[in-house]
Amino acid sequence: MTEESTLTGQAPPHAPPPVRDWITPDLDGTDFDPALAGLMREGPLTRIRLPFGEGWAWLATRYDDVKLITNDPRFSRTEVTSRQVTRMAPNFAPRPGSLAWADQPDHNRLRKPVAGAFTVSAMKRLRPRAQAVLDELVEGVVRDGPPADLIERVLEPFPLTVVSEVMGVPAEDREQVHTWTREIISTNGVEAAGRAKDGLYGWITATVRARAASPGEDVYSMLGGAVARGEISEAEAVGLAGPLQIGGEAVTHNCGQMLYLMLTRPELMERMRARPEARGPVLDELYRWIPHRSSVGLARIALEDVEIAGHRIAAGEPVYVSYLAANRDPAVFPDPDRIDPDRDPNPHVAFGNGPHFCTGTVLARLQTELLVDTLLDRLPGLRLAVPADQVRWRHRTMIRGPQTLPVTWSA
Repeated sequence: MTEESTLTGQAPPHAPPPVRDWITPDLDGTDFDPALAGLMREGPLTRIRLPFGEGWAWLATRYDDVKLITNDPRFSRTEVTSRQVTRMAPNFAPRPGSLAWADQPDHNRLRKPVAGAFTVSAMKRLRPRAQAVLDELVEGVVRDGPPADLIERVLEPFPLTVVSEVMGVPAEDREQVHTWTREIISTNGVEAAGRAKDGLYGWITATVRARAASPGEDVYSMLGGAVARGEISEAEAVGLAGPLQIGGEAVTHNCGQMLYLMLTRPELMERMRARPEARGPVLDELYRWIPHRSSVGLARIALEDVEIAGHRIAAGEPVYVSYLAANRDPAVFPDPDRIDPDRDPNPHVAFGNGPHFCTGTVLARLQTELLVDTLLDRLPGLRLAVPADQVRWRHRTMIRGPQTLPVTWSA
């Protein structure tokens, strides 16, 4: 059945699929979630019930459907804020101004004050400082000698420092901010996540107020200025800043997965070392392949009846998309479960799609590129210091990745 016929209603809709409980297990390693794989086999559009919230939601797993839904104004993020939709996170307290919940034209209005901090030119200016931060961390690792835990020594402190510099977090506050963001992305419970959000957003509110007249180019100064000029409200500035601050956590865990794959697949490590000038396409393939999150992200609400994949999504019904599943769609990515460093084209959606394409994509790519290049170049013979099955992985979290990455090298 073609996309055209499903959207125009020329074909009769299928009976709704059964509702499946999706409780994501704590997975070690980089294995694809078997529950999601089962949902993909069941159909391009299924129905799921997640651990928190109420009711059920549609789940789209096919690449074309994911791209359609995420770029179609008939599916609203804003509508979710007044509903108790079935969800992965225990705590649900959407804030005004959050880009994640904004529809157009508000989305563009809210993105504008911070857009300048995440442009390609801004990242070019940031690159020397980011490299200097990374060099200092790696020099400490080299000085102390093997073995070392790359998560503790490099992969956590580097993104934390870089994101904090972009945002404008003072050095003395960075550890506390990191503690809050780490708790927010966990699934430890409503109370713990709620306390962390209160702490972080209270700190952000005070910081935005304090930067109202600041001439700085950091994000908090940009937001303080935008509030002072009346372009956005203070509540919107705070809602904007929170997810950007939390975003640094993803680099730690995505890059941790990438390095784990290189350390456990000799042919992949050899490829990265033999052709350093061609590492970019390999990293793109790893972005496509790694299971970077548990379950799904944020829902949308259908504003009118829409037919997709032979099913009628009724107005008011919630819909999730799975970028992980879309990146394994065999119709777009032949032999999708295989890591293919020469995959071309590679139109993955690891950073999202449509208006909600990740604001910090250029920053995330910069940090990952610097981390991989610097670690491979400065630590010859880099290898795991323990058997692969002894690497500990993060549990009870929405972003997957190794908790530790013990390595050794030829000192």
